[in-house]
Amino acid sequence: MTAVGQMFALGLEVLRQLLRRPFQYRELLGQFWFVASVSILPSMLVSIPFGAVIGLELGSLTAQIGAESFDGAASVLAIIQQASPIVTTLIIAGAGGSAICADLGSRTIREEIDAMEVLGVSPVHRLVVPRVLAATSVAVLLNGMVSVVGVAGGYFFNVIMQGGTPGAYVASFAALAQLPDLWVSELKAMIFGFLAGVVASYRGLHPRGGPKGVGDAVNQSVVITFLLLFLVNAVITAVYLRIVPPKGM
Repeated sequence: MTAVGQMFALGLEVLRQLLRRPFQYRELLGQFWFVASVSILPSMLVSIPFGAVIGLELGSLTAQIGAESFDGAASVLAIIQQASPIVTTLIIAGAGGSAICADLGSRTIREEIDAMEVLGVSPVHRLVVPRVLAATSVAVLLNGMVSVVGVAGGYFFNVIMQGGTPGAYVASFAALAQLPDLWVSELKAMIFGFLAGVVASYRGLHPRGGPKGVGDAVNQSVVITFLLLFLVNAVITAVYLRIVPPKGM
């Protein structure tokens, strides 16, 4: 429980330090480019089979119950609301988050973090805030790309592989989808990216046992992020479905 409290406190400290001057623009741009460069291609490659599996499964299910006309709405909404933000954050946590954790962990065991504190430089403001902002920003931007690629993959496998009707696929989505579906997807990506950055930074700042502890911290940060991701996703989805009525109701 102590670690949970410290992690929560670090998240609040990051939010408090966001507007503190001077803002570390150069560090933010460097981290943004790094996280994006290691996440874009894996996200695209993972989103294609995700969209394909969702399209194939829903296409088979709707065919069994005679609801083929709703293939497009079901698969696209599942990809945008659920699969896209989850895939995006899994990749960011596994690729970018692990690198952030390893970088901060190596600085910690070399006592660079202690030296910064002695000099009166806040490690949170100087190192953590740019990394958390970079992970959050990349998650939001990548979420849109993953949504497009996933929907394209689902469309291809549903229409081309299963013989679905392109017009019905698009029409059902237009009839049942609404703008808040995209908003909640971007909100999830932003929250998930923030959590991934905070968890990676916290574990990087608190390694145990020297160099071996850094490797353990990297593994722990990825696992913790995955667990938080699915928990927070369930909460956000439940709240969204309660406060946003389905289209047409």
